[in-house]
Amino acid sequence: MKGRSCARNLCFFAAFILFLTLVSAQKGKASPWLTLSGSAPAIIARGGFSGLFPDSSTLAYNFALVVGSPDTILWCDVQLTKDGIGICLSNLTMQNSTDIPAQYPQGEKVYSVNGVRTTGWFPVDYNAAQLANVSLVQGIFSRTDKFDSAYPILGVEDVVTQFQPPGYWLNVQHDLFYSQHNLSMRSYVLSVSKRIIVDYISSPEVRFLSSIANRFNGSKTKLVFRFLGQNIQEPTTNQTYGSLLKNLTFIKTFASGILVPKNYIWPLTPDQYLQPHTSVVADAHKAKLEVYASDFANDGTIAYNYSYDPIVEYLNFVDNGDFSVDGVLTDFPITPAEAINCYSHLSKNSSGLAKPVIISHHGSSGTYPECTDLAYQQAVSDGSDFIDCPVQITQDGVLVCMGSINLMDDTTVTKSSFNTRLSTIPEIQRNPGIFTFNLTWEEIQTLKPMMENPEVTYTLYRNPRSANAGNFMTLSSFLSFTKDKKLSGVLIEIENAVFVAEKLGVSVTDAVISALNDSGYSNQTTQQVIIRSSNSAVLVKLKQQTKYKLEYMVDESIRDADNASLTDIKKFADSVSINKQSIFPKTAGFITTQTGVVQRLKSAGLAVNVYVLQNEFVSQAWDFFSDPYSEITNFVNGAEVDGIITDFPATTNLYRRNACQNMGNNTPTYMLPVQVGPQGLLGLIKDPRAQPPTLAPMPVLDASDVVEPPLPSAAVKPPASVTPPTSTPPPPSGGNKCNVSFMLVSIFVIFGSVILI
Repeated sequence: MKGRSCARNLCFFAAFILFLTLVSAQKGKASPWLTLSGSAPAIIARGGFSGLFPDSSTLAYNFALVVGSPDTILWCDVQLTKDGIGICLSNLTMQNSTDIPAQYPQGEKVYSVNGVRTTGWFPVDYNAAQLANVSLVQGIFSRTDKFDSAYPILGVEDVVTQFQPPGYWLNVQHDLFYSQHNLSMRSYVLSVSKRIIVDYISSPEVRFLSSIANRFNGSKTKLVFRFLGQNIQEPTTNQTYGSLLKNLTFIKTFASGILVPKNYIWPLTPDQYLQPHTSVVADAHKAKLEVYASDFANDGTIAYNYSYDPIVEYLNFVDNGDFSVDGVLTDFPITPAEAINCYSHLSKNSSGLAKPVIISHHGSSGTYPECTDLAYQQAVSDGSDFIDCPVQITQDGVLVCMGSINLMDDTTVTKSSFNTRLSTIPEIQRNPGIFTFNLTWEEIQTLKPMMENPEVTYTLYRNPRSANAGNFMTLSSFLSFTKDKKLSGVLIEIENAVFVAEKLGVSVTDAVISALNDSGYSNQTTQQVIIRSSNSAVLVKLKQQTKYKLEYMVDESIRDADNASLTDIKKFADSVSINKQSIFPKTAGFITTQTGVVQRLKSAGLAVNVYVLQNEFVSQAWDFFSDPYSEITNFVNGAEVDGIITDFPATTNLYRRNACQNMGNNTPTYMLPVQVGPQGLLGLIKDPRAQPPTLAPMPVLDASDVVEPPLPSAAVKPPASVTPPTSTPPPPSGGNKCNVSFMLVSIFVIFGSVILI
């Protein structure tokens, strides 16, 4: 008995050890995703790729599946026609999403929609046959209209038969409205779900979802309750959506998930900065409800904290360490595919790709005012390989880092007492300015920096809370700052050297060499020094006097470079920087072709850097889907540039660390360069009348563009303060005329001040 008992105990012990081993193994394979199911978040394409093409069009649905993740779920906003046919249409009123006003100009009606008087063209007034000639258009006017009126309205079942999506989501927004017009959305949904596979059904109406819940009980179809604005009243319970959010156990009685605007999870301050995340996801998961977040669009409003980087926004919802939403509803399905499959769960210590080289453009000027200590500190933190100092000279001969020689571009000088020091210098620019050499270094330090907002025309501003933050730096202090930083090196840019030598009597080139010697950079090998200029004479002189790396900036758009120009450049430069248009020329936002200029320059042994990349979506061609990562992919893997000159170094640094690199033939479609020109988006424009205007041929760089006369001789430092001769015509004699001249200058300064504000 004792022996059998011992054996039994040993068996139990062995079984227990095996159990622990299995549990341990299961724990070791735990999902990295903090979703309710442990699966990766779902990607739901709202109306297909509606960020570019007309919502719910054939092209939008097809494109979402071609360029997005292979498991992308297609979303259809279900509307009913007069004869009870289900169609996919983004809005209950049709005038902004179709060309129906042109087809039926007398068809405008006024109906009450959830108690709100609403004017428009409604699908309940037309049968399916009458809508056959109505075409879809882009409903958001800031997006391109080049694909409008080429695609018919699709039926709900057409989407499945034509595209066979891996997942299909029907959104029923206005069941109550259709009931008032003697149409049953419930009957339609139950009927259509017998003919096609419907994976998700969502609605913001409690009564509708409750009415179909029993019919889908036990099926694979998930019912999702959609929350609208928190202060909006749900039409069938007379409660606000904010109130319903507090009763998730009730929602669970008829739904398996909730769909909420993204600001339910990450609320924003009135000035568009992130607040701490709410407990919505944790509360819903606790109630066994999945959470889907909506309102994602690369060209929409996002928190300034994200620096116009849509990948970073997605990561904050799916990979923040605290929770993950179970899916995202997006107009641009390519971007969450990148975020979820290539940029999530990255090690912070991952070095990633060696290329591209990241060169800051005036520091991290997308985050802080350019060329300030804060911009440079951020550029180092963001992973720049090289941080740059464009040198300018002050009235007392001090070299400073400043993006423009005109203080009106970078500082608050027009609001200062120095606003009377206005002058016109045609050698620099046509318009009047207040230049760095008009003020001493001490005077410049009394000014505040001013954030560069290159897309202010589109009311896109950068980090407004820091619009005037930071301090300016001299070249010497910049070099002292960089010496002990984790950088590959520094880049110093020299422009206007001829003017400074001829008019101010100072050799900026010699002054830069002197500053580098004084800082010890000439004797160290840890960091490289690159000196860039668009004036070849500057580089020729530096080639003769130093061993620093030299970069020639081509300051015009070119389509090619002839042999003579390449031979000349190679004599004095190691690398060349060219603008984006020279590689991917575009017209009306569409890329027309890819030039061969990068390969031409590289064939001459020159490294090629491209400038300037921005995160703001309006800076990117339509072909890049308002996605800065798609743009980087095309310059790096498509055009094969060596370096990226950018306002947002953190974005390129994250790109280098993506997990989808070196996958060869297994590289996902969304991580490949896009086709451009007639093989790309341009070729998808069906209407010849919608074709963008033909782009005039860009010039070929030749030797005459490159070769410059030698620099005038000048001193390293001026014997006294720099006092440039004014190029402003002297006022005529006579008191009244003089007063008029002074008044005009004052008006200009005040006007400029208003514009800059």
